[in-house]
Amino acid sequence: MTVAEKPLWVLGYGSLIFKPPPHAKYVVPGVIHGYARRFWQSSSDHRGTPEKKGRVATLIAYEDIVSHEQIKQDILSYDTSLTEGFDRRELRVWGCAYYIPAEHASEVSEYLDVREQDGYSVHEIPFLLHHDEGGLDDELIRAIEQLPVDAQTGKRILTSSVYIGTLDNASFVGPELLRDTAAVISDTSGPSGDNWEYLDMLHRSLAELDKHGKDEYLEQLVEEVLRLKERKFDRP
Repeated sequence: MTVAEKPLWVLGYGSLIFKPPPHAKYVVPGVIHGYARRFWQSSSDHRGTPEKKGRVATLIAYEDIVSHEQIKQDILSYDTSLTEGFDRRELRVWGCAYYIPAEHASEVSEYLDVREQDGYSVHEIPFLLHHDEGGLDDELIRAIEQLPVDAQTGKRILTSSVYIGTLDNASFVGPELLRDTAAVISDTSGPSGDNWEYLDMLHRSLAELDKHGKDEYLEQLVEEVLRLKERKFDRP
C-alpha cells in the first residue's frame, strides 16, 4: 500500500470488519459494487497452517465472474435478485472504511502489508458510503465532504486501497462447493485462531452493518458449518 503523509482510508470486507487496523479513528459503513465475497482464499498463516490450510474471504470481480461460467452460476445460485445478464453494479458487498489520521498513515500501511499476505494484492476500488448524516465529528465530516458524489445515488464515493486474493494467486482455491468450504472451516485453526471464529465474527459484524439485507452465501455457509460442528459434537 502506498505510504502517504495524509489521512488514510482503509477498506474492509473480511477480517478488517471485526478486527480494525491500529489507529482507526472513525469507521463508516458502505457498499462495494461490482464484486462478490467468497471464502475461496486459503489461509496458511492466520486461520490455518501450511499443513492444513483454512479459508478466508476474498472478493471476486465482475469481470472474472462473467468470464468463468462456474463462478457465474455460483453467484446466481445464492443471489436470487440477479438474472443471467446481470450488470456489474447489481453486485453488492457490504463492508466498512476506516479513517486513519495522517500521523499514523505510514505505520498502518506497513502494518497492513504484513497482515494481508498469503496471496493478497493491493487494488484501488470504489466504495459507496452509507452513513448517517447526524452525529459525526467535524474532522470526519470534512474528510467525507472532500470525496466526490456518485452521480446515480448522490452518495459520497471513496476510492481507496483494498487487499484482494485474485483468481491467479497461488492461495485461491475457488470455485469451491459450499459444503467443501464448510468442511474446511469447521475443522481448521491457525495462529490467529479458529477458522470458524473468523466466519462467525464476520457474519455477526455484517449483520450490524447491513440491518436490512442478508448475504445468502454467507448465511448458508454459517448454517453448514454449524451443522457439521454439531454432528461432530454428537458423535460418541
